[in-house]
Amino acid sequence: MRLLVLIIGLALAGAVKAQDMKPLTPEERRVIVDKGTEAPFSGRYYKHRGEGVYRCRQCGAPLYRSQDKFDAGCGWPSFDDEIPGAVRRTTDADGRRTEITCARCGGHLGHVFTGEGFTLKNTRHCVNSVSLVFEPEGEASAGAETAVKPAASSPESEGRAASQPEKQTQQPGTQSGSPGAQASGADSTSAAARPGDGMPPAGQAAECGATAIFAGGCFWGVEYMLSKVPGVLKVESGYIGGTTENPTYEEVCSHRTGHAEAVRVVFDPAKVSYETLARLFFEIHDPTQENGQGPDLGDQYRSEIFYTSPAQQATAERLIAELRRKGYDVVTQVTPAGRFWPAEDYHQRYYERKGTQPYCHAYTKRF
Repeated sequence: MRLLVLIIGLALAGAVKAQDMKPLTPEERRVIVDKGTEAPFSGRYYKHRGEGVYRCRQCGAPLYRSQDKFDAGCGWPSFDDEIPGAVRRTTDADGRRTEITCARCGGHLGHVFTGEGFTLKNTRHCVNSVSLVFEPEGEASAGAETAVKPAASSPESEGRAASQPEKQTQQPGTQSGSPGAQASGADSTSAAARPGDGMPPAGQAAECGATAIFAGGCFWGVEYMLSKVPGVLKVESGYIGGTTENPTYEEVCSHRTGHAEAVRVVFDPAKVSYETLARLFFEIHDPTQENGQGPDLGDQYRSEIFYTSPAQQATAERLIAELRRKGYDVVTQVTPAGRFWPAEDYHQRYYERKGTQPYCHAYTKRF
């Protein structure tokens, strides 16, 4: 008798769970169930602003709060925190990335990245819009801590919530274009559209953007050269590796903060690998010049790679060892990434805006 009651109870529990699950469209099923990825810059929540809660589109569980959303410029909604217990992390089969899923129903959300320096929490949940449904503040049928069935969502209800500003941490990105004839060695995939204009790029859906940070002389030139690589979604000049919070250009040039001029690169790993970018980095600046690049001298112009994962560290160290075997006296440092501070607006997309070329960065084949 007890066994029969247990079986009936389990069956009823399964029925309740099935009742809570929302029917999915073919595109929603491709992403949420089959672990696909929507095209970058195409999702309805990428630039969405509003006070409220982002819930799982499949089961309605609350996942993220609007105050934890920020613009990473990568083409997908980004959050630096989740509602406690709402998101499960699982290392991908290849060991390179960490998948995030709804802890309640197992629906695929995207991937999580750490150590990129976008916000003080140093975490970025890169989430597919199609995996989410937004519930404006005040319209929730239950608190954000309780999983419930998804609330009815409509363009009108979401529009009413769109007046509040989203957490902003980024400066305008630069345009991705075709690489130089020699400069990248990357696949000839079409480049993404400029992240700042919100337009989806041509081509197939990409994976969530990953981040690389390189310092190699004046950030204007490094930014310009790396922006030309197909698969690069955004480049941003800034400061990293120092002791002062939110330093100014003048403070960095005083040599009292310890920061390096650096470039943060958000890229699509399905189109360009970290190793391709790191190889190019070593070929667009002189990695044998210490504390300077060409006529620009000072510790802020040092050659340094700031890694965001052990895999990036291993790749950088392997490439340095390869160059040393070739006879190059490489001085490039390899350092864990800390907080990245975006530089002033007038430093962003400098050569693109001026219509000129870098004066101390040029491609030299070394590999």
